[in-house]
Amino acid sequence: MESISVFDMLKIGVGPSSSHTLGPWRAGERWIKELKESNKFDLVEGVTINLYGSLSLTGKGHATDLASLLGLLGYDPVTIPVENIDPEINNIKTFHRLNLNGERSIDFDFENDLVFNKKFLPFHPNGMKFTARLSTGKTTSSTFYSIGGGFVVKEERKRAKRQLEKFKEFPFPIVKGTDLARFCKQENKKISEIVYENEKSLRSEVEIDAGLTAVWNVMLESMYLGCHTEGTLPGGLNVRRRAPDSHKKLIGDFKYNTPEEWIEVIRKTEVKFRSILKWVSCFALGVNEVNASLGRVVTAPTNGSAGVIPAVLMYYLTIENHDAGFEKIKQFLLVAGEIGSLFKKGATISAAMGGCQAEIGVSSSMAAGALAEVMGGTPEQVMMAAEIAMEHHLGLTCDPIAGLVQIPCIERNSMGAIKAINAAEMALDADSIHAKVPLDKVIETMWETAKDMNSKYKETSEGGLAVRVSLSDC
Repeated sequence: MESISVFDMLKIGVGPSSSHTLGPWRAGERWIKELKESNKFDLVEGVTINLYGSLSLTGKGHATDLASLLGLLGYDPVTIPVENIDPEINNIKTFHRLNLNGERSIDFDFENDLVFNKKFLPFHPNGMKFTARLSTGKTTSSTFYSIGGGFVVKEERKRAKRQLEKFKEFPFPIVKGTDLARFCKQENKKISEIVYENEKSLRSEVEIDAGLTAVWNVMLESMYLGCHTEGTLPGGLNVRRRAPDSHKKLIGDFKYNTPEEWIEVIRKTEVKFRSILKWVSCFALGVNEVNASLGRVVTAPTNGSAGVIPAVLMYYLTIENHDAGFEKIKQFLLVAGEIGSLFKKGATISAAMGGCQAEIGVSSSMAAGALAEVMGGTPEQVMMAAEIAMEHHLGLTCDPIAGLVQIPCIERNSMGAIKAINAAEMALDADSIHAKVPLDKVIETMWETAKDMNSKYKETSEGGLAVRVSLSDC
């Protein structure tokens, strides 16, 4: 079993999709590295990118073509100024040149050297192949698969051996929920404490804290930006940003200048059931409106579900615990990451493999478990909360209209966040000894459901809302 860190499940990147944007971006970066290691980089005269299966069918709506090129240009999705994206792509289209890794200018025809193939490669629905034309007259190519959550693999999985070695170094190697429960009981520790010990085998405490701080800062910034940016989302559906309108009604006349001051102000607003629902929805909508406009978000565990965990964590900070600081944020993120890793190991977090249950369902489960722990839940109640949240997302399809991560994706984040809060409350009110469905069983069920699901409901835009609602309806 491969090692999966919290930072594998919570990645900083650019929207709108982890598997269709962040994954292909990372694949482009990896291919550049391969070319350099094989001493072929300086021989490259031209490049062709072939996108297969789901990457092809919803590639334009998910900016797969643009992300692939940005990876080849040498940009890092964590640090690229997002305002640079459009100018860089326009330069390629206008001058028919691509500055490979920022070092080597080569010919590139945007219309002909980016090829969308509807056929599926056998290894995974999200396949892509880079081919370079060399000055020697030969070609060299490499095929990658974006398997969800920004994870990129090759069929031979050469990196898997290194990840297996890391897993063996974990003081608490966890594959299933039963392993996690056993270690918590054996060590008399919370889930977050067990996860923290595993993380310390990969990096120092200072690095862990810095990494989680960076993750939270991006989550907070994406909520803040989303709640304060008006207008229409790109892509042709003419979707109006709703978070700013909702936010104006909720925030009233309070004044603030920074995201941190914003949190303090929200804590002073009216607390009624309706207003809480609206705030949680507003947080989630804000993140995913940023995501839909190629903004920076945290993949949690995917970009399409990036709003659930920030919204639930923000709910905790602004509604449930006004004294909470970084230690509670850290605790929340550690638990969320571990629950996500259980789904990654036992099922999938790729909508192309499992539909939206693999994205919104998993993120809701992660958020529910994390909220249960910071609210004082036992490890058993945490896993019960995670199970409840997933149980009520089983079978959820992925059918994005026009292949864009907008309808129904943005609203689903609000629904997933609300379900997560409800699931946590139900688990905290229950005696977990009476739980009938173990977390491992719901993970197994999700995977079986994924395998049984028709491919047209797996991020292909070939079924459901994607075919029932046309651009003319919008």
